[in-house]
Amino acid sequence: MVDEGKPKAVIVGGSIGGISAAHALTLAGWDVLVLEKTSSPPSGSPTGAGLGLDPLSQAIIGSWLSQPQLLHYTTAPLSIDQNQATDSEQVSRILTRDESFNFRAAHWADLHGLLYYALPLNIFLWGHLLLSFNVSDDKGSVIIKAKVINTGEVIEIVADLLVAADGCLSSILQKYLPDFKLRYSGYCAWRGVLDFSKIENSDTIKGIRKAYPDLGKCLYFDLSSDTHSVFYELSNKKLNWIWYVNQPEPEVKGTSVTMKVSSDMIQNMHQEAEKVWSPELVRVIKETKDPFLNFIYDSDPLERIFWDNVVLVGDAAHPTTPHCLRSTNMSILDAAVLGKCMEKWGAEKLESALEEYQFTRLPVTSKQVLHARRLGRIKQGLVLPDREPFDPKSARPEDCQELLQRNTPFFDDVPLLLASIPSS
Repeated sequence: MVDEGKPKAVIVGGSIGGISAAHALTLAGWDVLVLEKTSSPPSGSPTGAGLGLDPLSQAIIGSWLSQPQLLHYTTAPLSIDQNQATDSEQVSRILTRDESFNFRAAHWADLHGLLYYALPLNIFLWGHLLLSFNVSDDKGSVIIKAKVINTGEVIEIVADLLVAADGCLSSILQKYLPDFKLRYSGYCAWRGVLDFSKIENSDTIKGIRKAYPDLGKCLYFDLSSDTHSVFYELSNKKLNWIWYVNQPEPEVKGTSVTMKVSSDMIQNMHQEAEKVWSPELVRVIKETKDPFLNFIYDSDPLERIFWDNVVLVGDAAHPTTPHCLRSTNMSILDAAVLGKCMEKWGAEKLESALEEYQFTRLPVTSKQVLHARRLGRIKQGLVLPDREPFDPKSARPEDCQELLQRNTPFFDDVPLLLASIPSS
C-alpha cells in the first residue's frame, strides 16, 4: 500500500473534499491514505442532495479522470441562472436572468462515486475514526492515531502531511482553535431529491415542466416574502429542491448540521409550503421521499489554514452558506491548488508549499464566504446594515442585480497555478 520512495499524506474525511485532495496529491507524486469514519462508500443510495459545478471544477475533475466524458454523462446542464418573484399562485415576475451560466448539476452520490472509483481503492480506510495527531518535535512528520470502529483496534500512522477534510465541524481545526464556533445564519433549509423515473408522465411532472419551462438547463430561485427556494433538474430523472426557512437556532446534537425529521415535521412543512409556493412545486415537495433538514451555518474567515504539517481543505477551511454554490467548488479548487503547490515545491519544502496554498486560497475563500452570507440574508429578507430588507414584489431592477451568481467575488478566476488545466 505504501511506496517508501514517496512522501506520505493522510487525509481525514472521505467526502468530496477528501477524495479531491486524494486525486490532487496522488497526481503530485504523493502516497495517500484516506481515513473515513463511515463504514463503507455510498453505493446505490440516494445519499446527499444536488450541487452545482462551475466550469473550473468541471475542468479540474476532467483532468483527474481517465475518461473525462463520464462527468458530462453523470451531470445535467445549468446554463441559466434565474431569480423570480413568486407566491402560492404563480410566478409574478422574473427578477434576473443570466443565460451564460455554464454550470452543471450533479447529485452528490453520483459525483462522489465518479471520483471514488477513479482512485486506487486500497488507499481508503473506511470505518476509521481519528483519535489524535501530533507533529513531531523536528516538524518532520505527523503521527496520527485512529480507531478501527468495528474492532476497537487503535492504529498509528506516520505521515509527512495531515490534510483535514473533515467538514465544517472539523476536530482537527478544533485542536488549533479550541474556541472556534460556527455562526448560525438565522435560517434552516429543507432539502429533497425527487426521483421521477417511474412517474415521468404523471400530472406532477407534466405540471412542473409547464410551470418551469427551462427545467433541465435552469437554476431556478423562487423568492417570496422572507424566504426563498432553489429548484433544478439533475441527471437520471431527478429533481432537486431546497427551501430556506427563517427560524431561531435549533439545538444541534452531536457533530452534524443535518437532522432526520419526523413524519409530523414533514407534514407541517407540507402545510407551510402550500401557503408559500405554487401548487406545482408543492406537489414535487410532497412526493419527495425522505426530505431532511439542514441547519445553515458559516464562520468568519480564518486567519490561517495550515499549521506545521497540517492543512485544511474544503468546509474545514471555510464553512460557508450555500447561496453561491461555492462549497463543493471551493473544496475541489482547494485540492487542486494544494496538489499543484506540492508538485511545485516538493515534500522537502513543505512549508513553502503550504504558504503558497494559503496565500492563493485564503483571500478568495474569505471573500466568497462573506458574499454568500450577504446573499443569503438578502434572499431571506433579513436585516443588513447598508440596505433595506429585500422584498421581491417591490424590488427595483438595480436591487435585483445583487441576486446574480456571477457577482460572487472571483467568479471566473483561475489561479495561475492551474492555468495549464484544459477548459472543459
